[in-house]
Amino acid sequence: MHMTKLSVNINKLATLRNARGGIIPNILQAARDIESFGADGITVHPRPDERHITYQDARDLVAIVTTEYNIEGNPIPAFTELVLEIKPTQVTLVPDAEDAITSNAGWDTHTHKDFLKDVISNFQEAGIRTSIFVDPDPRMVEGAKATGTDRIELYTESYAHAYAQGNNKQGIDPFIEAALVAHQCGLGINAGHDLSLDNIRFFKENIPHLLEVSIGHALICESIYLGLENVVRMYKHRLGL
Repeated sequence: MHMTKLSVNINKLATLRNARGGIIPNILQAARDIESFGADGITVHPRPDERHITYQDARDLVAIVTTEYNIEGNPIPAFTELVLEIKPTQVTLVPDAEDAITSNAGWDTHTHKDFLKDVISNFQEAGIRTSIFVDPDPRMVEGAKATGTDRIELYTESYAHAYAQGNNKQGIDPFIEAALVAHQCGLGINAGHDLSLDNIRFFKENIPHLLEVSIGHALICESIYLGLENVVRMYKHRLGL
């Protein structure tokens, strides 16, 4: 099986910093360290209220990240301008509402086809790889193909929930089908949301053509007990099967 890249989402470190003010933990140093521990990329998801990663953080990280830089978000005008200014390796489009605590659904790629096509073409013209957040629904994956996106990111909350309940097969089957359809459509396959040290190995073993996972909340929580460097290396080991 091929190696799947690990992109570490550092939003939760910014949440901790913002809770106290100041610069601790230092987001830029954390990105440097995470890369040195073996991560293949850094992910940030700046939201309009800047409650964790700020737009300025996203700008400052350009000079720091030497692996892949992935910026996630809803392509409102301010976000689109930010991404076109920064020109990260990848932009992942997520349809989260401004008041959403976290991402909670993928795109309806049919309803929003024209909008997504316009946004994606703008990013691709700037040399930015595009990915769109989708549920494990073959119809939505096929719709993603019609938008012109380079990749999809499978929204994995339902898998994580089923896995935690012991329903591994029930949880993984829709993702296997969606991944096969995506590959047949010529789309790259990313995944993220609620993936953890507990469930990542089974996901990796079963999802064909998985290029990249983006993991933040669980990874940072696990690091409180196990240490950040150790946890990054543990994920890399599980993804390198």
